[in-house]
Amino acid sequence: MTNQALLAQEDLPNEEVEVIKDFDARLIETEKVEITPVLPKSNNVSKTQTYTIPSRSLQVEYLPPKIRPLAMKRDELPKQYDGFLKLGYGIPASPYAEASYYTFKDNLNIGGRFKHHSANFKNIENQRFANNEAELKGAYYRDEGFAIGGNIGYTADQVHYYGYNDNVNPVDSTGVTGVNREQVKQTFNTLKLGGSFFNGERTQGDLNYKAGFNFYNTKDNFATKETGFDAHFGVTKWIADRHALNVGLKTDITSYKDGDRANADSLKQKLNNFYLTPNFTYHADAFKIKLGANLVAVDGEFNFFPDIEASANIVGNKFTVFAGAEGSLQKNTMRSITDYNPFVKTFGSLQIRNTDYNHFYGGIRGAFGAFNYKGQAGFKKVKNLALFLNDYADFITTNVGQVSLNRLEVLYDDGNIFNIQGSLEATVFKNFDLAGTVSVNAYDMEVQEKAWHLPATEFNVNATYKMLEEKLLLKGELFVANGLPYITPEGNTDNLNALLDVSAGAEYILTDNFSAFLNINNLLDNNRERWNSYQTYGLNVMIGIQGRF
Repeated sequence: MTNQALLAQEDLPNEEVEVIKDFDARLIETEKVEITPVLPKSNNVSKTQTYTIPSRSLQVEYLPPKIRPLAMKRDELPKQYDGFLKLGYGIPASPYAEASYYTFKDNLNIGGRFKHHSANFKNIENQRFANNEAELKGAYYRDEGFAIGGNIGYTADQVHYYGYNDNVNPVDSTGVTGVNREQVKQTFNTLKLGGSFFNGERTQGDLNYKAGFNFYNTKDNFATKETGFDAHFGVTKWIADRHALNVGLKTDITSYKDGDRANADSLKQKLNNFYLTPNFTYHADAFKIKLGANLVAVDGEFNFFPDIEASANIVGNKFTVFAGAEGSLQKNTMRSITDYNPFVKTFGSLQIRNTDYNHFYGGIRGAFGAFNYKGQAGFKKVKNLALFLNDYADFITTNVGQVSLNRLEVLYDDGNIFNIQGSLEATVFKNFDLAGTVSVNAYDMEVQEKAWHLPATEFNVNATYKMLEEKLLLKGELFVANGLPYITPEGNTDNLNALLDVSAGAEYILTDNFSAFLNINNLLDNNRERWNSYQTYGLNVMIGIQGRF
């Protein structure tokens, strides 16, 4: 119909078209064809599908988990001080001064210290002493991992042989009393030098090493002198960070010259020891075993000593049992003897020797709550044990005639020593600490009747308590010792008085840098003689101040 309309329009004139009626287009109705869709027939046949999947192993690398510790806030380190100063004065007349200063800068650790302590107890003539000590030491740590250290020191220890007061009250015919101090004064002057070379940090092979030397020269007022030199080397190999293999070498040379003997052959004595000390220590979780030996050569003779110890934790660290055997040669030189007993006669009869000992021991130790304890029993077999007896014929001529100084001489004897000792430490309650030790020795000498002037029983207890917000520190100490055996001038065996010494002290913090102290020693004024004829100091008090900077 549209096409027809268009054809009709072609015959129309091009100029004008007059529309008589609107165009009305209509569709003729047609018959509708009904179509009904039909579904295809269903197929009920089931089919099995087969899938082939190729197998393949995948290599998956699992990294071990990293367990990181829970970060905890660090406690602030206490302020470090390089310097220390302590000044005090006691009654009877007893000045005290001590100072030290150590610093670490640019891999250099260097410092020094000085100490002076003297006293003059005028109740007994010439009962006085003076100790002076000065030292410089340092170490330089290289970036390569090793370090070099050195030290130099000097001591001047002065004592007086006031033992003549025990049985003589010198008075001359004109009524003059007293013994010239210079005649009974003894001063030990010692120069010390040392050097060392060691690893300043952990090595890659867990190998620690140290080599060094020590030298000393000691002189006294009687032209007696002694020199000592030791060179030592040691290496420790750590295995699995817990087992230690040690090897040590040491050469110990001593030369002593008696300044009073007329016989040239007896003027000099030499004592040279050479040590080789290998040992291995195995650390397990519940036990530890040390196996080693101490080989010592003296004058071409070799001595073998054990160095063995085993311990086992029975109940953790609360209860541990241990046992061991050890031995060595211990030198008795003029220096070591006078350090132990300053009233020894250093000329005329002094012999320097080795004390040969083998020590077998066992015991228990542990920590339980606030208590730390240790108990041990042992047996020691000794040769050339140093004993001390007075020389009552030790006369000198003074302005009041001849008097005996009663100085002590050293004699040696073999024997056996059975020892029991123990210690206990505890924090009883907050700010109150208590500690005690006890030692009991039973001597069985081969020749001598007794172990002259050697202690058999010693007991010590000390306590400290902090109060007033820890600004005030109170302390007390009890020391008990048996009366020591000696021989009287008549040749009889006797025992000196026992010691019962009670001391107390206090320290109060004034500022962060300064504090004041007070010490009261020998409150019971016990005048026991540690060495026969040489009475100890009685009640004495010291007060002073100390600082840090």
